[in-house]
Order: sequence, then structure tokens, then C-alpha cells
Amino acid sequence: LTKKMFGTALVIGASRGLGLELVRQLLAAGDRVIATVRTAEARAALQALGAEVLTLDVADPASVSGLARQLGGGQLDLAFYVAGVMRRPDATTPPTQQDFDAVMHTNVLGAMQAIPQVAPLVAAAGGVFAFMSSSMSQIGSVPASNAWLYRTSKAALNMVVAAAQHDYRTATLVTIDPGWVQTDMGGVSAPITPQDSVRGMLATLAGVTDADKGQLLHHDGQRAAHW
Repeated sequence: LTKKMFGTALVIGASRGLGLELVRQLLAAGDRVIATVRTAEARAALQALGAEVLTLDVADPASVSGLARQLGGGQLDLAFYVAGVMRRPDATTPPTQQDFDAVMHTNVLGAMQAIPQVAPLVAAAGGVFAFMSSSMSQIGSVPASNAWLYRTSKAALNMVVAAAQHDYRTATLVTIDPGWVQTDMGGVSAPITPQDSVRGMLATLAGVTDADKGQLLHHDGQRAAHW
């Protein structure tokens, strides 16, 4: 990225992995970046990069409820809900209530709480509000039951975004699949680096059209043929 791509960007869940790489690339492009983290250590690291940092735990409804107050109004050209957790058991093992709550609170409830607080700021800028989804969310192509709770949460997130789009017509709300990436979640054998995934996602988001509203996109610019 050699020029400012979005102006002002918010990255929700920026302490590591793809969130951290998003912050790096947006700052390198000259954008103003507001980033949310949970810990003081992550806060210091992101401030050192040049980001404005808010403390937020998307799994805690009380914490998320204060996001709009922390943002203090204004406009957002890009908001990106990155926060997500995975639990890996397949359909031979019922999820514990603890695992269900952890995955659904972070991946779904946190996003549903954030939308009414953040989407108006994105709509005011005519901007893009992206949510990290996964190709594992697509019901039309399910090759296995591994991480079935994660799959379910991301399918629910796709619906959250598709439905919410109707209330924020001057914003573009999309879900986006980063691909199989070399992160703590993706593992070292994944074929895509965080740098390449983020580079592709930002380029894709910079080129969205009205036809993309409420849809699932892929990091390489492909649009989902089915959900």
C-alpha cells in the first residue's frame, strides 16, 4: 500500500494475527487507525505503532456497550470486526456451555452489539463495515464437521450482516473470508501469510460496489457463489 486507502479506520480485535497486520498495513498507507484490544500489553504495542487504542472485550456485553461512547462520534471510512475464537471438536462431541458461550459471544453477539454503535459512523462516511467470516461458514459446501461450533457461529454472523445492511443503506456491510492463514488459529501449515491475506482483503474492500452489500467476499476478490 503506497497511498492512503480509507482515511479513518477502526479495527476491532487488533492485538495479534490478522487484526494486528491490518493495523500495520493501514498505518503504512497513511490512514488514521483506531484499534481495540483487551490487555495493557497489546495497548502499548499498538500505541508504539502509531494507532489510537481503545480497551474493549467483545465477549463482555458490558464492555461492548460502551464502544460508541469511547469512539465519541465522527465518521469511519472503514470498520473491521476481526475478533473471533474457535473451538475445534467435530459433531461427535457436543459443545460445552462454556465453549458455546465463548464462541457465540465473541463471534456473533459482539458483532450484533457493535453494529448499532459503529455502523452509523460508517454510514456517515459512506464507508465499509467488514466482518471477518470464513469459507467454513458456507452451508452449500461443507466438506467436514470439524470445528462445527465455529462454522455455525460464522454462518450466523453472515446472517447478522446481511440483515443489518438494510438499516444502514449508505454504508456497505460485508463479511469477508481471509483464506487459510498462518495465524494462531490457522496454524503453521496454512498456505497464506497474514501479510498477503490482509493485502488482498484491503484491496477487495477498497473496490466494493453496491452489489456486494450484505454479501460474503473472499480475500482474493472472489465473491461467494453460494452460502
